[in-house]
Amino acid sequence: MIFRKRSLAVVLCLFPAPCLADEGMWLFTNPPTGVLQSKYQFDVTPQWLEHVQKSSVRFNSGGSGSFVSADGLVMTNHHVASDCLAKLSTQRDDLVTAGFAAKGRAGERQCVDLELNVLMSIEDVTARVGAAVRPGMDAAAAQKARRAVINTVEKESLDQTGLRSDVVTLYNGGQYHLYRYKKYTDVRLVFAPEKAAAFFGGDPDNFEYPRYDLDITFLRAWENGQPAKVQHFLKWSAAGAREGDLVFVSGHPGRTSRLETVRHMEFVRDRTNPTSLNLLRRQEVLLKTFGERSAENARRAEDDLFGVQNSRKARIGLMEGLQDPALFARKRAAESALRQAVLSNPEWKREYGDAWEQVSAAIATWDGIFLPHYLLERGWAFHTELFSIARDLVRLAAERPKPNAERLREYSEAGLESLQQELFSEAPIYEDLDTEKLTDSLGMLEEMLGADDGLVRQVLAGRSPLRRAQELIQGTQLKDVAVRKKLFEGGQAAIDATGDPMIQLARLLDPTARKLRATYDEKVDEPLKQAYGKISRARFAIHGTDVYPDATFTLRLAFGVVKGYRENGRTVPWATEIGGAFARASDHGYRDPFNLPQSWLDRRSRLEAQTPLNFVSTADIIGGNSGSPVVNRAGELVGIIFDGNLQSLIFDYEYSEEQARAVAVHSAGILEALRKIYDATPVVRELTGARQ
Repeated sequence: MIFRKRSLAVVLCLFPAPCLADEGMWLFTNPPTGVLQSKYQFDVTPQWLEHVQKSSVRFNSGGSGSFVSADGLVMTNHHVASDCLAKLSTQRDDLVTAGFAAKGRAGERQCVDLELNVLMSIEDVTARVGAAVRPGMDAAAAQKARRAVINTVEKESLDQTGLRSDVVTLYNGGQYHLYRYKKYTDVRLVFAPEKAAAFFGGDPDNFEYPRYDLDITFLRAWENGQPAKVQHFLKWSAAGAREGDLVFVSGHPGRTSRLETVRHMEFVRDRTNPTSLNLLRRQEVLLKTFGERSAENARRAEDDLFGVQNSRKARIGLMEGLQDPALFARKRAAESALRQAVLSNPEWKREYGDAWEQVSAAIATWDGIFLPHYLLERGWAFHTELFSIARDLVRLAAERPKPNAERLREYSEAGLESLQQELFSEAPIYEDLDTEKLTDSLGMLEEMLGADDGLVRQVLAGRSPLRRAQELIQGTQLKDVAVRKKLFEGGQAAIDATGDPMIQLARLLDPTARKLRATYDEKVDEPLKQAYGKISRARFAIHGTDVYPDATFTLRLAFGVVKGYRENGRTVPWATEIGGAFARASDHGYRDPFNLPQSWLDRRSRLEAQTPLNFVSTADIIGGNSGSPVVNRAGELVGIIFDGNLQSLIFDYEYSEEQARAVAVHSAGILEALRKIYDATPVVRELTGARQ
């Protein structure tokens, strides 16, 4: 009997559930109260959770942030705000490179098509969604029923509350929660440092540590022509984080895959990740080549290039983890332990025993359609914003006349307002850059499917990828927002009547792409949801509900300790100091990307060199957490996440606190720079609550 209890304890720690580690991207409705109390003697109160939750902000462009004043001031990373900065920039006024400081509230500049979301409430709708999928339904019918009830729940919530309403799939199909968000669509730029300070070290230092980056930007949410008045915002800690402190990260991690089966992981290792990595590499070469032709080209490609380089490096790190036999050995052991536990219980075996075979069957179907689905439905063969606009217009014309319950998810009523904001964006579109991108992606289409493929021949229309891209980009009128609005308002009749070549291309592809979409939705995604739902319920049966779901770009709470680590026989310190940035720049001869901006060089003598600039903690983060506030026990802001180190890149699949670290900008370093380098007195006063 004693032996059996010990064995069960070992089995439980093999499952993806924390064993008193600083692990987990936790739901605010299910925080890790037991671990925090037993390990750190910290009681998470409902009031503390509500305050942190409603102080946290999600960026629709990808990333996180937080309110830091009662007047709607929001802090995020420079690289999260770079989409706004790039869209506001011109050849003569490059805000990404030069930075920006508003001259009073009237000088704050409105971002193009940026939407901020603040989570106001969460409702468990698992029972309602589950009831829609009745026993005996085939996968196609189940998928349609699930989509219908989710669209309906979201529309009902939107009508009742006026809040953005999203049904979120959790535990890969084990639960469904309705998230209601307050939206801010009037968001204005307040302050941004130069890129040389925000991304000091560039691509060579990305995902590295020690770091010396001031990766911050301040924006402001406005409502009804006035700065938004918010009840919940994070008070600024001037002292900031200290070594050994317990800290929390409240943000929106994009996606993790820790609950996936070994077969699913193998598919990612062998198919999806290599394909994505090869695409990123060719895009990086294209963008760098384009940018090297002129300074203006470099400015136009800069935001795209950063995103591609960041994704490429992250995927390389992920691939290194997936190619590690030790990782797979641990995952196989955990999966075997869970399956044995299920098979040993007759009821669990009946309810959940076939789930792993269902996953494998769905993966086999996915493998059969992977390449055309990737190229045509996901749109990787048509790498231009103009094609995305065309596809949305074509599909909106077909979807909007349908009952809301029957529409594709992205065109349901609940999300239509946000989609229109993106569709009618006034953001600049550069014909030369888009021609280069479309030329390369059409070439990739021909390479991967073959020049004799019937659809490829129709797409290219007897022309080379370059000539066809030129014809499409130069011929389309979709660069004009007024034209987009006219096509949107005109519906199917307007789409049928237009001769716009990009619309015609989207119409040509749509029947094939929709068939691939239907196959994926009905024979891959729906079976995976059902199978993972069973696996999740098996975990609940064993663990109870004290487990966290994979990340879904929804608000999560992580925690950890501020501390350094050992690497290659040396101690890596918990923090870097602002003076270290000058030493590192000097070591590299002040050459790009280690060239500190002139503002830093001119004001070096003002600075307290020992002020912490960046620091690390054991908090569990992933892409999407960029811009997340780091808070202390009192709920005060002590830093802002901007990166992880190389050892954290495997967090997609496995957490470790031995060397993996979340990297943040220190609140004291931010104040030091704002005060003594940028003379940003109004921002400092707003952050600290000092009198005017």
